[in-house]
Amino acid sequence: MTAYEPDSRRSIADVLRKTAHGSVGLCVRWNIHPDAISYASVAAAAAAGVCFWQAGAASWLLIPAAGFCYLRLWCNMLDGMVALASGKASRRGEILNEIPDRVSDVAIFVGTAHSGLCHVLGGYWVAIFAVFVAYIGTFGQAMGTGRQFGGLMSKPWRMVALHVGAWMTLAAVWWNEGQIEFSGLTILDWTFLAIIIGSLQTIAVRLGRIVKNLNTESAAS
Repeated sequence: MTAYEPDSRRSIADVLRKTAHGSVGLCVRWNIHPDAISYASVAAAAAAGVCFWQAGAASWLLIPAAGFCYLRLWCNMLDGMVALASGKASRRGEILNEIPDRVSDVAIFVGTAHSGLCHVLGGYWVAIFAVFVAYIGTFGQAMGTGRQFGGLMSKPWRMVALHVGAWMTLAAVWWNEGQIEFSGLTILDWTFLAIIIGSLQTIAVRLGRIVKNLNTESAAS
């Protein structure tokens, strides 16, 4: 039994948890440290960022780019599960779970920003919002109200939105004579706009829950 139990973990859908059990067992048997899995998530994000960056010259790279985004998510889920299963969960591990995650968000969206398939500033704005959304979540934990994971545009949904935008762009390049711009914005620009709007909703939801919890605690005391 692990001596340290994280007090705030993202809920994982049962279907994902079930598919991960085999991988968790292998990692524990092979003595793979959860920190190594956290670093692997950064490597996957970096690979995604490079693929997005070069996709303007080679559009087929949008296919593996999306795959690396999901590999990043898989590693993000797996590291915590392995840490608990192997008894290696620690406060240091929580730090390693957060910082690489933020680096990963920036690597992916900055890489996309420089793909030539969108406006550069759009990618940077999404990277900023991705970090800010996560900050609000951890802010709740720092305030003693618990880590907040709610909202429309949490990390998994940012990756799903980017995947959809990337593959719609690929379809337009291959089957729409390269026409990726609609109403003055490219498909990825529209994707960025959707992520930013969703991020604003997510920030509002998380802040609202933090304030509500603080008010409840104040009333109880």
